[in-house]
Amino acid sequence: MAYPETHRYPGQLHRSEAEPESGALAKVAVLLLGLLVGVLAVAAVLLWASARDARSDARAAAGKAAGATAIANPHDAMAGMPGMAATSSATASFAGAAPANAKALAAAHKPFPAALPAAPTGPVAKVHLGVKDVVQQIAPGIKYRAWTFAGGAPGPVIHVRQGQLVKVTVTNDGTMAHSVDFHAARIAPNMAFRDVAPGESFTFSFRATDPGVFMYHCGTKPVLAHIANGMYGAIVVTPTRPLPKADREYVLVSSEWYLNSPGLGQPASLDMAKAHAMTPDWVTWNGYAGQYVAHPLQANPGETIRFWVVAAGPSLDTEFHVVGTLLNRAWANGDMTHLQRDVQTVAVPAGGGGVFDVKIDRPGLYPFVSHSFASVDLGQVGVLRVGDVHGTMSH
Repeated sequence: MAYPETHRYPGQLHRSEAEPESGALAKVAVLLLGLLVGVLAVAAVLLWASARDARSDARAAAGKAAGATAIANPHDAMAGMPGMAATSSATASFAGAAPANAKALAAAHKPFPAALPAAPTGPVAKVHLGVKDVVQQIAPGIKYRAWTFAGGAPGPVIHVRQGQLVKVTVTNDGTMAHSVDFHAARIAPNMAFRDVAPGESFTFSFRATDPGVFMYHCGTKPVLAHIANGMYGAIVVTPTRPLPKADREYVLVSSEWYLNSPGLGQPASLDMAKAHAMTPDWVTWNGYAGQYVAHPLQANPGETIRFWVVAAGPSLDTEFHVVGTLLNRAWANGDMTHLQRDVQTVAVPAGGGGVFDVKIDRPGLYPFVSHSFASVDLGQVGVLRVGDVHGTMSH
């Protein structure tokens, strides 16, 4: 059957004639689309490379800026000075390091004199503190490059009477600027606690108006480094109004040591990363680990023993405790106007002081510690030997 031809407008093609042209247009469109995708891909690669280069440039600029900051930072600049470690991160712990003959070395060590010295007579107490760089032992066989007052850490115990004028002269025989800050002084620090250059001396005075036991230390920046390197000590200001009678009086200064090496061969120096992290290798009474275990402090049964305690830190507190007894009287944080009776443990904050009386009737060996027993394990332990007692502690 023949179908009649449909009506066509001028220029209109029959369906069979239009199909070849539509296929060509589709192919052209696909080709153009492919070219467009390719161009976009190339552009994406170029943009990624540009961003990568920008990030690299930014990192390089940041590194240069950080380097410039590090050079300008006086804390970091200290790393190049004597007695300072140049490490950027803390070294491993050297706690407990000891030579084979450690026990013999401990017995041969001359302990720091803990007995409270006499106060000078007269209206003026003259104090001379010579700054020296020394190598000293801080535990049996462990050597350390210290910055010190008067050749040792801690510095000498200073004993004055309330109301005396204290005249302090600092002579710097060290290799860098140092100063001295007295916690017992009410004085403008910018005038009195100023830096003293190597080879120079400086004198200032203050009135000892406040009784108690106080820390003194180098106040030159960074203070953390100067205290951690050994520049600290205790000053005792005996009150005008007499305290209850004490038969013996001892001064104890607690402190931490942060080492960049074991100190067994070459002397160790300060590891500032450990000091910032407050992870000491050694914690001591009067600068040497366990010295009053090998050389106990003495007492007789029934005597009252007075401990003048300073926590030099630079960062850790001391929880003062005498094993086997109570603190019969305790003047906390140097406040001599109030006392506590029959307490077990009293906190002495870093930079603070406390006065503690104990009266022990029974002979025996009585350890005195910081009841933060991590510090005990690092050397902060001594023994008060009451009576004619021999032997050692079993724990």
